[in-house]
Amino acid sequence: MAKQLSYNEMRAVFERFRSVEPAPRGELNHVNAYTLVVAVALSAQATDSGVNKATQKLFQVADTPEKMLALGEEGVIDHIKTIGLFRNKAKNVIKLSRILVDEYGGEVPNSRAALQSLPGVGRKTANVVLNMWWQYPAQAVDTHIFRVGNRTGICPGKDVVAVERAIEDNVPVDFQQHAHHWLILHGRYICVARKPKCGACVIRDLCQFEDKTE
Repeated sequence: MAKQLSYNEMRAVFERFRSVEPAPRGELNHVNAYTLVVAVALSAQATDSGVNKATQKLFQVADTPEKMLALGEEGVIDHIKTIGLFRNKAKNVIKLSRILVDEYGGEVPNSRAALQSLPGVGRKTANVVLNMWWQYPAQAVDTHIFRVGNRTGICPGKDVVAVERAIEDNVPVDFQQHAHHWLILHGRYICVARKPKCGACVIRDLCQFEDKTE
């Protein structure tokens, strides 16, 4: 685990990320808070592009929990069967839709605890929804952020909660809103798992990773 970067180093890191991508966005397609919850829940152990292909037609016919319930579990399966764990995910989508209708009047709640009470919605999913839909600076730590945070010294931590706390505690406030998106994109396209593309990295001189590639 790398040593936590200093405040000045952190400002430099995120200033460079911002210069490359001033307003990063999540790559999951959605049309409202409900479809965002569903898309993120479906994305577990699946690629964003794969989820987008599956939800393109699904959201055309079911963009509210009421419509999803009318479609039914088998109808959901027909749309998402190209995604891993599709049967269990379809079951969760129907369950969470029922809860939203029965307990929240068909609306998506905007507290982390309420979101996490929904089937198939963990802390990461809840943070994605809070950040992307309500512009709350929640930090959704996935495998990319965990790797980048520990490899570079941006947000080291022994587990995802520790990395989340490291982001909240150490990233300057003016970068908090987009921090997790910058880190995800960096991990997905530059600081990849097997052979990071250090030659194309905008923070190479600030990164603490010792086994840099060319």
